[in-house]
Amino acid sequence: MKPRRQSCLVLFALALQLAAQTPPKVTTPKQALGFNLGDDYHVANYTQLETYWKKLASESDRAKLVDIGPTAEGRRQYMMIVSSPENMKKLDRYKEISQKLAHADGLTDDQVRALARDGKPVVWIDGGLHASETVGSQQLMEMVYQMLSRTDPETMRLLNDTIGLYVLANPDGQELVANWYMREKEETKRSLNGLPRLYAKYIGHDDNRDF
Repeated sequence: MKPRRQSCLVLFALALQLAAQTPPKVTTPKQALGFNLGDDYHVANYTQLETYWKKLASESDRAKLVDIGPTAEGRRQYMMIVSSPENMKKLDRYKEISQKLAHADGLTDDQVRALARDGKPVVWIDGGLHASETVGSQQLMEMVYQMLSRTDPETMRLLNDTIGLYVLANPDGQELVANWYMREKEETKRSLNGLPRLYAKYIGHDDNRDF
């Protein structure tokens, strides 16, 4: 191989490696919300989550936002699917495999093993069911951002090996609790005390038992 051609190939390989290590350019929580998730005296509501997730889904090839239906109060509940770009291209196939394995109708042992080899683990991760325990909803938003923006080996392994389904479990409750908490302009006066009604339309803290 001629030295010049060899040098070009080396530079091309280095460029590919650098591109693979460059963090994807997606909007940070602070850019979207005006504060970092977890900052003292700040809680994002569901309207902000919905707007932010729609933006992230438009920016990242690791993400797909799916409307999974209405909430009790008529909001749209969204699920963010997160995986590697390669897996995202084959979501329909992985969904088909998961359905076949779940039902197992008419499958032989060999067919089951083959489907298991071809498929990907699908992991449901939700947060915020008890809306007054506000960390659950906020960490879910932060985790989605981290999974879309990081390039460390462990994150890349998780993206390649699994398909994550991220769902805010109680959109109505998050909207109520966050709006109530953030109603005070003076940060140090913010409190969840005196929440005017249940954070779920029909039931309160026992909604996890009925869920």
